[in-house]
Amino acid sequence: MPTPAHEHDGRQAGSVTTELVMLMPVVLLLVMLIVQFGLWLHARQVATSAAQEGLVAVQVELGTDIAGLERAAAFLAATGGLRDVQIEAVREAATARVSVTGNTPAVIPGMKLGISAHAEGPTERFVSGPDR
Repeated sequence: MPTPAHEHDGRQAGSVTTELVMLMPVVLLLVMLIVQFGLWLHARQVATSAAQEGLVAVQVELGTDIAGLERAAAFLAATGGLRDVQIEAVREAATARVSVTGNTPAVIPGMKLGISAHAEGPTERFVSGPDR
C-alpha cells in the first residue's frame, strides 16, 4: 500500500529547489538571448534608416558628402541603438552611396554583434539636350 506524501523518509526533500537552481541560469540566458536578438534587429533597422537618410542628403543636385554624413549622424543621435558608429558617404558623378556600421548594445557581457547597412542611388543632376 502506498504511503501518503507526508510520511516519506525525507530523501527527496529539497529536490525541487535543486532542480530550480540548476534550471534558472539556462532560463535567464535564453531570456537575455531573446533581448539581445531584439536589440540587434532594432540596430539593423536604425542603421538602414540612417544610411537612407544620409543618401537623400548626398544625392540631391547640390548635395555633398559632408551633408550626408551630418544627416546620418543626426538621425543616429536622435534614435540611438548603435555603438561605435562609423559613417561613410561618397558622391560620384552618377551615383551616391552611404554606409553605416556599428555594434549593438550588449545585454550579454562580451557579445558584440556588428551591424552594417548601405544605401546607394543615382545623383540628381541637370542633363541638357540630346543626353536625356
